[in-house]
Amino acid sequence: MYNILTLNAISPKGLEKLPGEQFAVSADITKPDGIIVRSADMHDYSIPDTLLAIARAGAGTNNIPVDSCAEKGVVVFNTPGANANAVKELVIASLLISSRKITEAAEWTKTLKGQPDMDKLIEGGKKKYAGPEIIGKKLGVIGLGAIGVLVANAALALGMEVVGYDPFLSVHSAWHISGQVSLAKSVDEVVSVCDYITIHIPQNENTKKMIDAELLKKFKKGARLINLSRGGLIDPAAVADALDEGILNKFVTDFADNELLGKENVITLPHLGASTPESEENCAAMAAVELKNFIEYGNIKNSVNFPNCETPYTGKARVTVAHKNIPNMVGSITAIFAKENLNIDNMINKSKGNWAYTIIDLDTLGDKHDSLIKELKELKGVVKARIVREN
Repeated sequence: MYNILTLNAISPKGLEKLPGEQFAVSADITKPDGIIVRSADMHDYSIPDTLLAIARAGAGTNNIPVDSCAEKGVVVFNTPGANANAVKELVIASLLISSRKITEAAEWTKTLKGQPDMDKLIEGGKKKYAGPEIIGKKLGVIGLGAIGVLVANAALALGMEVVGYDPFLSVHSAWHISGQVSLAKSVDEVVSVCDYITIHIPQNENTKKMIDAELLKKFKKGARLINLSRGGLIDPAAVADALDEGILNKFVTDFADNELLGKENVITLPHLGASTPESEENCAAMAAVELKNFIEYGNIKNSVNFPNCETPYTGKARVTVAHKNIPNMVGSITAIFAKENLNIDNMINKSKGNWAYTIIDLDTLGDKHDSLIKELKELKGVVKARIVREN
């Protein structure tokens, strides 16, 4: 029986992927083997020795101490693409509300309640809320992952021209993006020609405050900027100045910021990007499956700190080792198996940045359980070793 701790309310449809005869799932687990989390901040969470993995039911992992987890051999998963359609739909809505002044018009109309000449006031006042159509306009999509591709294709279907930029365009995204999307060679190229800009990239040291004063000066005058990705991707002060100077016509964001909250021509949403029942179910189910597959078979898919590393389970003994990506590591690991007179039937090793992961299937494990794990853990560079399956 494996213990799974939930740090937020997780969709029951997702938790159905963790059968009760194998997994105990609760918000009260004290020594978890796995954790499923949505938005709870884990940076002050004391990671127990029992913990094998954390699955984030969503794409971003800023609320998880990813690097310190890697140091302890704890694999951190996310669920890329599970909430993509929900975010895509909100981007499309953001294109419309940034153009047609829909939210402002709705708020103004509320003030007319009880007015005897309401119809006349509406006809006279609606001119203030006129705005352009999006058909024929040019949309720039920065980041062509699961969400960016859906946004680009949907915008084309609405009659927009689309320019995309992603220096790390994956084969999967390339297969799914429409051939009508123009691919730019730089962010500068995108922002200089587009009427609307939407951002779909992760937040890290390289992208933090990417939308700064210098880049905003290169925007097409009167552009509309949409950020439903991560709040830290923009410099609030620079965006405020760009609005005041007319560089930006409108800014729609899913992240509240004191400097911009309530400012004219800023529409702030309360982090609604993935807030649909369908998205929550999809993310929870994907997170649960990733966690189950790792705990039961040692396979890794969609980890943010360790490499994807999967091999079918054939019923033999299986050992997994999480370790640093340094020279002679694989040789040192296999030497221990040879010393213990254990024959390797199949092995796969993958690396990602500073970290690597090895899955080893054995003909038989025999009685080498304790001694094998002890020796593997003593190897310099190994952060976690476990026997996933015995004969």
